[in-house]
Amino acid sequence: MPDVRLASPRGRWILLTTVLGSSMALLDSTVVNVALPRIGRDLDAGLAALQWTVNAYMVTLAGLILLGGALGDRFGRRRIFVLGVLWFAAASLLCGLAPNAGVLIAARALQGIGGALLTPGSLALIQASFHPDDRGRAVGLWSGFGGVGAAVGPFLGGWLVDGAGWRWVFLLNVPLALLCAPIALRHVPESSDERAHTRFDVLGAVLGAAALALLTYALIEARTASWAVALSAVAGVAAAVAFVVVERRGKDPMMPLDVFASRQFTAVNLVTLCVYAAFGGFFFLAALQLQVVVGWSALAAGTALLPTTVLMLLLSARSGELAERLGPRLQLTAGPLFCAAGMVLMLRVGPGASYLADVLPALLVLGVGMVTLVAPLTASVLAAVDTARAGLASGVNNAAARAAGLVAVAALPLLTGMGEEAYRSAPAFDDAFGPAMLICAGVLVAGSVLAFTTVRRRPSPDCARPECRTHGSVLTPPLEGDPTS
Repeated sequence: MPDVRLASPRGRWILLTTVLGSSMALLDSTVVNVALPRIGRDLDAGLAALQWTVNAYMVTLAGLILLGGALGDRFGRRRIFVLGVLWFAAASLLCGLAPNAGVLIAARALQGIGGALLTPGSLALIQASFHPDDRGRAVGLWSGFGGVGAAVGPFLGGWLVDGAGWRWVFLLNVPLALLCAPIALRHVPESSDERAHTRFDVLGAVLGAAALALLTYALIEARTASWAVALSAVAGVAAAVAFVVVERRGKDPMMPLDVFASRQFTAVNLVTLCVYAAFGGFFFLAALQLQVVVGWSALAAGTALLPTTVLMLLLSARSGELAERLGPRLQLTAGPLFCAAGMVLMLRVGPGASYLADVLPALLVLGVGMVTLVAPLTASVLAAVDTARAGLASGVNNAAARAAGLVAVAALPLLTGMGEEAYRSAPAFDDAFGPAMLICAGVLVAGSVLAFTTVRRRPSPDCARPECRTHGSVLTPPLEGDPTS
């Protein structure tokens, strides 16, 4: 039984290294959007390259995160966590030194692999190390400090972009890793799952990542209407079908499809796809709108987006408590509607927009909606399956949210007619931004209707409860438990 106490020196070191590791991945998921206009100008890259700068990371992370958790269970959670931290740092160094957009995109895909190793590992280390009496508080502190990292991300990214340059957005990970890895090796006990002797579902992971990559390519490049786009779309669909077949027939699937036998689990994941597609598209485009159209600096744009994360940090725990008293359906219905209203309010953000009169009201309404829905969403996912499979359910839900975000980043410019040079022209980008916000709002309304018609009013009393009460990430729901269990 794990016996490390949170108040002990070793407990504090464990908490520090897991927070540092997870913060690296959280920072990169929020910082990069703010840096995109400067990256595009410096590397002479078109809009498609900026989309890939975001999505190359998300493709490998979403496709491999469940496999990353399984590797930790088999070969040692500390070992895989440290490997992920060092891999992430090496890929970040390559990002910072990238001479062109192609190298940057490839390095971002490598970063995603590192993120898939360290993200589930950081939580698994806490659960495997701390005494059961301290585990809940340790998870809460890990989640809260990670949320602070997510909140600092846009501000820090803007400050670096305007000062030292966008390359330091990535290079900053190197000293963090050099601090994190030695602490983990010295202070974190090694642990593994003695039951984890099954084969790894490498084929499933490869097919899942390939399907995401091919379909993303087809969406991003669809404006060219080439044979390569058509072949990529067909190959992506074929890879997705093959993934389902492998997961259904495999002896040790990465994503056991019988978990979707629960109608409630399937419904909540469909709601997840709706809301996180809208969030992914919004934060990708809003950072560009504030810089390209409104004319703000990267620092001003990053700082402007802080209210959503701050509201999440301050109020997510109370939202979860409210959902426990009232049941999740009301909040899962109302939350997306608030978010949709916030995105409609973003239609007022154009040339010469005022932060207090135009931007802040939209972000506050959006933030209230996110606070309202995220905690009940996680609780509903955990309540939809047996307690023993709560970690798996959370891992699947987290991967689904990431996949939804990357599809939105790929599809929205296509749906709104953004050309390759749109981000260089304020009028062209502004013309597409409004329809994009309306599409995001429509997807959120669909999620609200889906939640109202499918989510149970009350979960069973003996279901798993979320441990991550405080949550600050605006792009993914929190991970809960061991994603391989």
